Amino acid sequence: MKILLYCLNYAPELTGIGKYTGEQAEWLAARGHDVRVITAPPYYPAWRVEEGYRAWGYSREMRNGVRVMRAPLWVPGRPSGLKRVVHLASFALSSLPVLVAQAAWRPDVVFVVEPPLFCSPAVLAFARLTGANAWLHIHDYEIDAAFELGLLKGRLLRRMAEAAERWLLKRFDHVSSISIPMVALARRKGADDKRLTLVTNWVDLAGLAQRSDTDFRQQLGIPADAIVALYSGNIGNKQGIEILADAARLLLARENLHFIICGAGAGLEGLRERCAGLARVHFLPLQPVKDFPSLLATADLHLMPQRADAADLVLPSKLAAMLASGRPVVATAQEGTELARLVASCGIVVDPGDSVAVANAIAELADDPERRRALGEIGKAWAERHLDREPVLLRLEETLLKLAAPRDAAARTETDLAGE
Repeated sequence: MKILLYCLNYAPELTGIGKYTGEQAEWLAARGHDVRVITAPPYYPAWRVEEGYRAWGYSREMRNGVRVMRAPLWVPGRPSGLKRVVHLASFALSSLPVLVAQAAWRPDVVFVVEPPLFCSPAVLAFARLTGANAWLHIHDYEIDAAFELGLLKGRLLRRMAEAAERWLLKRFDHVSSISIPMVALARRKGADDKRLTLVTNWVDLAGLAQRSDTDFRQQLGIPADAIVALYSGNIGNKQGIEILADAARLLLARENLHFIICGAGAGLEGLRERCAGLARVHFLPLQPVKDFPSLLATADLHLMPQRADAADLVLPSKLAAMLASGRPVVATAQEGTELARLVASCGIVVDPGDSVAVANAIAELADDPERRRALGEIGKAWAERHLDREPVLLRLEETLLKLAAPRDAAARTETDLAGE
């Protein structure tokens, strides 16, 4: 089967959405499928194009059996509402010639990952012209999130954007998302229930058990018997991560409690400023995949801040690894959301924006090792049942094969007729 993956972020060596798209492509290629990827130069979450790549150049590379084609884009140093729109539009436009060039290859399925939704009209047109099936995978509801978070404003603009989104969702051959509420939202936006599936973020359980020799406690000067609260991931606008600085300040008197904040993003410098003078708050850059298991094992508990207005529009991709690590989670989430439901049995959920409640939850778990162990085991068991990479990707492959089956049957019929 020929699969064209169209995504903004493709970086299997990192964490986050780029890792998921990368692992998916390489896993499918290892299964014998012909996989090509149209993507941008790696820039996220630092909002800076990585060394060795050019923001304004086209490039090609082979990565573990996957042909990766990178198109240029504009990367703003300080992303805001309008700048984000221009940023996403620049990739949609620059990648269009690369997409058109794949017409002669005739893929069976074009799998486009949102964000950015900007690429969807071109994918639909390409699919209709080439006979391919078009699959939209929603990792974030970028339109809803942009307006709820105040990145974009205006009732008329929102109505127009949502109308365009509904029009697109009704026309894809298949639509998927990463959580039950996000699938339900796609249904409410017009996607046909028969064409909807749940494709959760996954975790490589076997890989997570293979820790490197990196000792983060020693590297950061953290005593072996200290309690470590870890946040690892994007430091941006959807996390409400500034609450961690407030909680750390409230817990300043607890000399045996350390915070590690590992990541990059538009909000990093602001968070550093809020943590000024907090000697037991340690910052690390995003870690490579080989060191990620050791980083997770450094923690006694994980931190998952999220703003109330993000709600069920996004489900943090980092949650899967947190649960699989066997450590409890302190999350900020509104009651009834998917994040609150998942964390309720394996951690502590508090209201978004309540730094006192976050501090109290961290203190509770810091003082109770048996509770930490029990909650961590519950989360790990749930991850093993639902998030193991192999079963998730096997279900994805099965759906891809079913989607491509009518075209395969038509091709066989044409071949049979030509042979008569």
